[in-house]
Amino acid sequence: MKGVRTREGSHAAVADEADVIARVRAGDAQAYAELVRAYTGIALRAAAAFGAGADAEDVVQSAFFKAYQALGRFKAGASFRPWLLRIVANETRNTVRSAVRLRCAAGRAAALTEAEPLIPESADPAVAALEGERRRLLLAALDRLSTEQRLAVTYRYLLDMDEAETAEALGWPRGTVKSRLNRALKKLGKLLPLPDGAPGSPVGERAEGHRGSRRGGSRRSRADEGGDEHG
Repeated sequence: MKGVRTREGSHAAVADEADVIARVRAGDAQAYAELVRAYTGIALRAAAAFGAGADAEDVVQSAFFKAYQALGRFKAGASFRPWLLRIVANETRNTVRSAVRLRCAAGRAAALTEAEPLIPESADPAVAALEGERRRLLLAALDRLSTEQRLAVTYRYLLDMDEAETAEALGWPRGTVKSRLNRALKKLGKLLPLPDGAPGSPVGERAEGHRGSRRGGSRRSRADEGGDEHG
């Protein structure tokens, strides 16, 4: 898998996942290649998001190998993606631990941009700089969440998994996922600045104050005109 990179925003569709897995169990190596092609992109994003950094491809290669070995224990009817990403997360932890490295914000930044650029190449440089700054603030805010909250946000939003898949990947009840997401989003809401122009933001407040002063000025002008007429 060395040198293999995909840039799609989400995993490629597998026509009939249960059938493909059944074929793999029956010894069809090409069938497993279908799963590898379908989920390499999301696995690389996950490895980067969990802090694998430059080792993301090695982590993913190891995860696919271990998933293949463990496929006999895969629960029939379950979704392959969250099961695979759980293995990716474990492999990343092992890699980071053995390399004595901490997860870094740059790794999660790669997860956000690896598959699909968030900023179009044609974007205005000022817009691109603003988006880059917002992303930097988001990554810094994620570092201030608890481990459980950060995992919940990473699976649910950075990896674009639904609530059920997030619960399955993390091995948590759905109620736990929901409550940890709620707490994480509330904390992020306090840590992240409001976008310019939003109610409560400095720009928004200035704009609203300007509109208010203009309305007040218009009312005064009309009153002055009325006074002149009566005069």
